[in-house]
Parts: sequence; structure tokens; C-alpha cells
Amino acid sequence: MLKAHQGAEVDIIDRLPTPFGLVRSGVAPDHPETKIVMNQFSKAAQHERCSFFGNVTLGSSVSLSELRELYHVVVLAYGAESDRALGIPGEYLSGIHSAREFVWWYNGHPDGKNLSPDLKSTDTAVILGQGNVALDVARILLQSTSVLATTDIASHALEALEQSSIRKVYLVGRRGPAQAACTAKELREILGIKDLYIHINEVDLHKSPEDEEVLKNNRIHRRVYELLSKAATSAPSHPSSNQHELHFVFFRKPDRFLDSGEGSGRVAGVHFEKTMLKAVGPGKQIAVGTGSYEDLDCGLVLKSIGYKSVSVDGLPFDHEKGVVPNIKGRVLAETSGDPTQLEKGLYVCGWLKRGPTGIIATNLYCAEETVASISEDVHQGEIASASTLPKPGRQGLLQLLDNRDVRAVPFSAWEKIDSEERRLGNVRSKPREKLTTYENLLKIATE
Repeated sequence: MLKAHQGAEVDIIDRLPTPFGLVRSGVAPDHPETKIVMNQFSKAAQHERCSFFGNVTLGSSVSLSELRELYHVVVLAYGAESDRALGIPGEYLSGIHSAREFVWWYNGHPDGKNLSPDLKSTDTAVILGQGNVALDVARILLQSTSVLATTDIASHALEALEQSSIRKVYLVGRRGPAQAACTAKELREILGIKDLYIHINEVDLHKSPEDEEVLKNNRIHRRVYELLSKAATSAPSHPSSNQHELHFVFFRKPDRFLDSGEGSGRVAGVHFEKTMLKAVGPGKQIAVGTGSYEDLDCGLVLKSIGYKSVSVDGLPFDHEKGVVPNIKGRVLAETSGDPTQLEKGLYVCGWLKRGPTGIIATNLYCAEETVASISEDVHQGEIASASTLPKPGRQGLLQLLDNRDVRAVPFSAWEKIDSEERRLGNVRSKPREKLTTYENLLKIATE
């Protein structure tokens, strides 16, 4: 926006006192190279025509309708902060968490600090899903804590992992290795963990003609399948004593969670239905149940089956797809998809626009498309200019927040937090030691 419109002033509002969203709270601590993009984000936030307002929550600190009154253009880019549910019995037993909550916990997100997953009472964890988030979570559970100690992992998570009893991790997917949702880079990384026993049933690697077609047409799937095949054939037949284990389990879907039966309300295992693939169109296969079942004992379950966006008052929302109905980022007035009915001046970007898929680069293209739509609308007079329709903008927002006693955190205050986290990290030979409570973050921000 700053590049495309030389006169535009851009204000970024975030409910956390810290910027950078998923780069800070989603990217794994042992992936520092991915976090380098924060440098670019910082440059944008430090631009003279850009301001950051942290600790401001859309819906409670300020409403969407108020923002639309204050600004010519409002772009919603708040992603997906909730989780898809499986909707099966036992889903709310203790010991079952979403992967998002677990990621927030080890990444020091202030809303994840109190998760306290029990890593001591069991030696087996089941992860439902085989995408990159599932692999991240498995890697954190299995990786040597001496490796993790040199990252920006939250100290409460590092302490818990140092005392963890988890020795076996099962990554369970509904479909087969030809359909695994992870990328080759992530898979190669977990397969490369030192002294890790890998188990894959060779029978699961059998390819149908439909699988052959998928692999022929998709380089990523082909590379993933090759890595899994190689891991299956080169692994020893049994783990050595005390060796950590990673089991890839295909063609299983969870039917219900098993209670430990002692009235504790704790998970003791997962009852799986075996699946098979059924073609439902060219190049598309879905997993269907076979009526055959098996149990897998465990004391920890992490569900990595997808994130879900949440709506706010006054926002058209497609609850089934979990996205805001839009055309190239322009928000539609209703979910019917009528392209002539647009919410003037309201736009959407990222996971809220497309659904929770893709990486940082995907969101870059997505942002470019939304900005192109805004530029087109400005050019065609669909959006009033500041000269024809003055709006209060930043000053109006500051006044409104002041009236409500909302303490906004500017970018300069984030820089204080950043500096303190780096100082604390330096003491422990880490890149940073994240402050993980709102109280501590706001204390440093206002010093």
C-alpha cells in the first residue's frame, strides 16, 4: 500500500502488544531463517506513513463499523485463530489439544502460556494430521532439548520438554503417502533428527494407478513419497533401547477418543477406522471408512487438522468455508457470491480471504492481489479520496482509544520489548527470551 499510493497513510492494528503474527507465534523456533522476513516487516512499520497499534482488539477495543467510519479503506488480515473440530466422542478429554494451542505454547504466545500439556505421564503421543504443522509439532517433541535450547523457544516449554517422557510419536493421516500434506523440506528435516527410529509400513507405500497419476503430476507429492519410501526401506527393523521413535501411520481416521476409564477424564488412546481411497473425479481421491477398526494407546493427542477463522460483528462470513466471501480481496456484502454487492472500502487478505493454506510467500501474492483491487477502486472513484471526503483516520482512532482507556502499544514500544527479549536471550545464549505474559509485555512497553 505504501508503495502503490504515495499519499496513503497506513495504520496496523494488532490485538497483541507484539507485531508479526504467525512469524513470531507460528514459525517453529528452530526455523530462524524463516523469521528473517521480520526485518522487511519492521522496515514497513518504521515508514513515516505507517503506524503500529498493538494491544488493540477488533471487536472490543474498536468495532469494525467504527474503523470503517474512521478510515477510507479497512483491510482485514487477522488470519485463523481458532481450530476445526473433529466432532467425534471424547474430543474434550484432558490430554487432547489442538496443534495451534501447542505451537502457541512452545512459541511463547501470551494466550498459550497456561496450556501446560502433560508430557510426563505418558511415553506416547498421537498427532492427527500429516501437514507441516503436524511435522513441526512432532519435531519439537522428538528433537534433542540441547538443540532447542539454542533457539527462541519459550523457557516454560523448554523446561517441560527437558522433563518429557514422550518417546514415541505417531503421525496419523486419513490418506496415503502419495497424498501426504507436508513439504519435502519439512519431511527431510524430521527424518534427519539424530538417532531417531523411523517406522513406516511398507504395505502402505503400495501405489494405485490413481496414486501414480498424482505423483506424475505433482513434484512436491512425488518428492515426499520418495523420501518416505527411502525412510521405510533403509530403517532397521526394530528400535534400539531408549531410542526415540517416529511412526508414520496412513489410511486411518479417528472414530472416537478412549477414556482412561478411571473417572479421570483423561485420554488413554484413539479408536481408529481403517480407510481406503475412493476416486471422486479426475485426480481427486477421498478417504472412506472400511468398517475395520483398531486402537492406538497414548496419553497425549495433538489435533493438526486445520485452523479456522472467526468472524467479527458487521462482517459477512461464510461459516462453512471459514472465510470472508470476497472477489480478489473485495468483501462481498453477502455470502451469496453476487459480485455486484460489495462492502465499499472493506477488503480482506491472507487466511481470512483464502482459508488456512500456504506459506509466507503465498500471503505475499495474496496481499498484492488485494492491493491491486484497492488501487483499481481508488482509480475508478469507488473509494472517496481524502480531499473529497476527509476522514479522522489515525487521530480519530487515538481519540477513541484514549476515551476507552485502551493502552495502544506503538512500534517504538515494541522495540523496547524486542531489545529486552534479546538481552534476556543473550544471558542464556539464545537469540531471544520471549516475554510470555501480557503483564510483562505491557510493563516493558510502557517503561
